[in-house]
Amino acid sequence: MSKVATSSVKGAGHESMRPTSEVAGWRSCHVSAASEPLTAVTTPGLTAPVWRTRRSAAVAGIVFAVLLLVAMTLIRLALSDADPESLRGNAARREQIRLGLHLVPFAGIAFIWFIGVVRDQIGAMEDRLFSTVFLGSGLLFVAMMFVGAVNTATLITLLERPRTDTETTEIWLFGRDFTQSLISVYAMRMAAVFTLSVSTLGLRVAAFPRWVAFAGYAAAIVLLVSAGEHKWTQLVFPVWVLVLSVVILVTKPQHRGEPEASSP
Repeated sequence: MSKVATSSVKGAGHESMRPTSEVAGWRSCHVSAASEPLTAVTTPGLTAPVWRTRRSAAVAGIVFAVLLLVAMTLIRLALSDADPESLRGNAARREQIRLGLHLVPFAGIAFIWFIGVVRDQIGAMEDRLFSTVFLGSGLLFVAMMFVGAVNTATLITLLERPRTDTETTEIWLFGRDFTQSLISVYAMRMAAVFTLSVSTLGLRVAAFPRWVAFAGYAAAIVLLVSAGEHKWTQLVFPVWVLVLSVVILVTKPQHRGEPEASSP
């Protein structure tokens, strides 16, 4: 009969016995569990929750992109270098601007939801540097967009007052220039940083096809270089988010932690 080899550990007045085979097995299991990489999907059972998260991100991104595209188009067409006197005498254009402004809060809510579910989708594979830049630039973009919308709504209310003196005109011109600088220069630069960080994260974790990330780099360059001078180029940002969201919606998540099937 074979005897099981044991290991003894002497303590203060007592002796503890543990089979060496059990110790070796426990150590091998511990090492293998510790060396297993952290991934967003490690078991087939997590496929459904991850797929629901991807669809949530896609729907939120589509809602944001559509609302922002409509809002920016309505406001750009209604303003179109108009002076305060022409806007004061055209109630239809003022209502068009108001309609666009009413869509901005809902676009911001969808964008914040988009940020949240994208971070959840990246999960344990996220890079802290790019994730911080991604989150900060996205929140700054939403904040600047809200401030610009509030300032524009205030200017429209100012135009409806019966006063037509020079002071009112100067205030309107100041508010218009402030809003244009805030949106065209600062908010669009934050949108460019957001696009760069999301594209880089997507390449690192293979969250979407590479061509979408490269298109994001191109969109970020356009926003950085020409968004301040050419106002219609600002639509590049919601268009890219729309493309990204549609791609996320129609592509399935990759099971990066699952072992590959062995060939026969």
